[in-house]
Amino acid sequence: MRLILALILVAYSSLTNASEQFITIASTTSTQNSGLYDYLLPIFTAETGIEVRVVAVGTGQAIKIAQNGDADILLVHHRPSEDAFVTMGYGIERRDVMYNDFIIVGPKADPAGVSNHEKVIDGLAAITRHASLFISRGDESGTHKREKELWALSGITPIGNWYREIGAGMGAALNMASSVDAYTFSDRGTRLSFNNKGTLGMLLSGDTALFNPYGIILVNPQKHPHVKIDLARMFSDWIVSDEAQKIIAAFTIQNMQLFCPNVQQQNTSDVVCPTSVPLQE
Repeated sequence: MRLILALILVAYSSLTNASEQFITIASTTSTQNSGLYDYLLPIFTAETGIEVRVVAVGTGQAIKIAQNGDADILLVHHRPSEDAFVTMGYGIERRDVMYNDFIIVGPKADPAGVSNHEKVIDGLAAITRHASLFISRGDESGTHKREKELWALSGITPIGNWYREIGAGMGAALNMASSVDAYTFSDRGTRLSFNNKGTLGMLLSGDTALFNPYGIILVNPQKHPHVKIDLARMFSDWIVSDEAQKIIAAFTIQNMQLFCPNVQQQNTSDVVCPTSVPLQE
């Protein structure tokens, strides 16, 4: 009887351990919607046996999820918010992972003449002067936070019927902009993977102010002892490894690279990064 009980306990322990071989990552809609996770994560799981479950929301919401201890790891793209997350003690061991860029999207006819400008603040000023319809995510995502920072840098407070905050994700913002021929602010990856292009064109990029870095942060086990810190650290180590950085660099849509590896030891001299690629459809 004791032998049977012992065998049952061993079997139960094995099942429990197997069922716990996953981590939860709080991340952004831009990485999820681009298809990067569908491309990247199965490789990690195949190598380690660790499943990665993604909760894809705006950066602000992802940080709240991690602060509550409802994720083991955080991967987002708003450096000031990331630094605050670590400073407040919720996160540890932040690392650079990758980057791409933001762009201004709008009607190809470009009534405000945004494409005539090289600086994003000048493009935003042109939209304001013409009171051209502008769709903002308005959802406290990393994209929305950066958009607000750029309005502030331009010295403009966007108020009026022409400026519409919709409180939704990038796909919804692009859909609305497409349906009403409006301008919007997007990351390049989501724009490239977006199917309902309508009359939208990519009108302005290349300004250093549009640089869009992504960072990965472990949730602090001293704040939330239940987090799977060892498994999460394995993923963090892997995603900045040469192998994973090369996989990130190889991810393309329409033969265009969406993300650039951003780890210093990674040799990327042969990689053409999105921020150096001319705007094109």
